[in-house]
Amino acid sequence: MSHTSDRDDFQRKLIDALYVEAMAMAEGARGYFDGIGRQERDALDPVLRVGFSCESLKVTTRLMHIIAWILTQRAVEAGELQWTEARDPVRRLGVSPESDATVLAKLPPHAAALAHGSIELHRRVERLDQMADEPAVALGPVQALQARLGKAF
Repeated sequence: MSHTSDRDDFQRKLIDALYVEAMAMAEGARGYFDGIGRQERDALDPVLRVGFSCESLKVTTRLMHIIAWILTQRAVEAGELQWTEARDPVRRLGVSPESDATVLAKLPPHAAALAHGSIELHRRVERLDQMADEPAVALGPVQALQARLGKAF
């Protein structure tokens, strides 16, 4: 097996794993915010209720940015999109909305966990997106990717 196919296989597995993680988190967030999360939100004081609603939108926004980025990577892999097109700013990972740590600390535990999880997943994908801009290292392709991933995770 060539280094290129090793690298391609590794990248494909990484993108697939991120996709599964993002979709599972999105489904969990939808289930929570449409279900028991509504009851938990309604039990909060009015100001925190607004904060809860804002955080639910931020979680959704982060996850949709991540999923769109992953689908772009898959389109490149499938030959449906050129790498240079994928690097266009409109196809890059969207910016993560800022969350207020004070609000997060007051949210019901499940809501806070979803917010923190989406922030962490977005940070990981953001590092991958930024690594694509780094100049190639004088290592073999597999070693270079492993070194970059080691810095990201």
